[in-house]
Amino acid sequence: MTISPEERDAVYKTIFSRRDVRREFIDKKVPDDVLERILLAAHHAPSVGFMQPWDFIIVENSNSKKKIKQGFLEAHEQAATLFEGERKTQYQALKLEGIEEAPLGICVTCDRSRTGSVVLGKTVKPEMDLFSAVCAVQNLWLAARAENLGVGWVSIVRDEVIRETLKIPENIDVIAYLCVGYVEQFQTTPDLERFGWLPRRDAKKAIHFESWPDNNEA
Repeated sequence: MTISPEERDAVYKTIFSRRDVRREFIDKKVPDDVLERILLAAHHAPSVGFMQPWDFIIVENSNSKKKIKQGFLEAHEQAATLFEGERKTQYQALKLEGIEEAPLGICVTCDRSRTGSVVLGKTVKPEMDLFSAVCAVQNLWLAARAENLGVGWVSIVRDEVIRETLKIPENIDVIAYLCVGYVEQFQTTPDLERFGWLPRRDAKKAIHFESWPDNNEA
C-alpha cells in the first residue's frame, strides 16, 4: 500500500496542528462512530511482543469527573509550592485541565502481565510495555485531531485518585487521563509556548549523526 502526496500532507498537517487542549472545549456530544474510530486507531498502536497491554476507560459520569478534578486541584496546589517568585505566579495562572468541560474523559491503562511473565522484546528493557501504551495515547491523540476533536492530557493528578474513582485494579498501571471533545478552535501554537512558559526547541539541536555531540550541547 502506498500513500499519495495528498494523504502524506494530511498526516503531517495532523501532527503539526495537534494541541494539548485545556480551555477550548464546547458542549457537544462526540458521536459513537467517531469515538469508535479514534479508539480503534489507538488499538492499532505498535506494542512490544504484540502484547497490546492497553485498555481504555470512557468517563462521562459527572461525579467521576468531579472526583478527578478534585484530585487535580490538590496535586496542582502541591505542585505550585515547587516554583518560586514569578515562575510560581505564571504556573498558577495557567489552565492545565479541562476535566469537567470536556464531554469525555478517556483513561488509558497498561496491563504489564497481559501475555505472561516473559515477553518478546521486554527481556532487556522491561518498561517497553509502558512505552507501548504511550504509543496508543499518541495514536488516539492524532486520530482525534483528524476528527477535529481536542485532547488534553491531565498529568497533574495522582494515580491513586484515578484508580479509586474508576475502580482500576492494583495490578493495572494508569498511563494517562485524557480530556476529549470538540473545541471552539485549535490554537496555532501550544499553550505553554503561547503564554511564555518555554519556547519550542529548534529541531536541528535534537538531531545528531553517529554519536552524541562532543560539546554536549544537545
